[in-house]
Amino acid sequence: MGYFPFYIDIENKKCLVVGGGIVALRKVLKLLPFKPKITIVADEICDELNKIEEVKILNRKFKDTDIDNAFMVISATDDNELNTHIFELCKSKNILVNTVDDKEKCGFIFPALVKKNSVTVGISTSGKSPLYCKFLREKIEKSLDDNCDETVETLDKYRMLVKSEIKSEESRKKAFERILEICIDNSEEVDEKQVLKIIEELK
Repeated sequence: MGYFPFYIDIENKKCLVVGGGIVALRKVLKLLPFKPKITIVADEICDELNKIEEVKILNRKFKDTDIDNAFMVISATDDNELNTHIFELCKSKNILVNTVDDKEKCGFIFPALVKKNSVTVGISTSGKSPLYCKFLREKIEKSLDDNCDETVETLDKYRMLVKSEIKSEESRKKAFERILEICIDNSEEVDEKQVLKIIEELK
């Protein structure tokens, strides 16, 4: 069974990372663009993590109470017994948990991510092949042009106008498709006159 790809707003949500090595660092770097409140707890913290100003560091061993009020927990230690304990603890409290490199102890997994401003693409093979995820991520990165965020912003800008003026769902879809075509084919910015013309033709 695969994993359902939820897209969740994690800004300002409490995220606990247990472990202070390079594996923990990789997870933290993936999360930082989405602005959760990250706390790292470990008795040894690598220099790279110590340099990240946006995270809170607890330089000590893990305590069970560390997970209190956490939205999600990432267990990134090399201690299998501790990882299992953290997984069971989170499971009992219905807290999302990711145990690095052990999908049997995961309530969620990290997808391979492609992020360009407003556009985020997540890729997963259900934990079966990280290498193929990497291959797909690199292909998608190359396919997203530098204007993809402008295209998203333009479609969002005229979204309410199109919805308020065109009642038919099928006609709305055609309107958005035509605006998208202009965004992709034209280096110039889409202006309101072009959009109003499309609306008149499809009303």
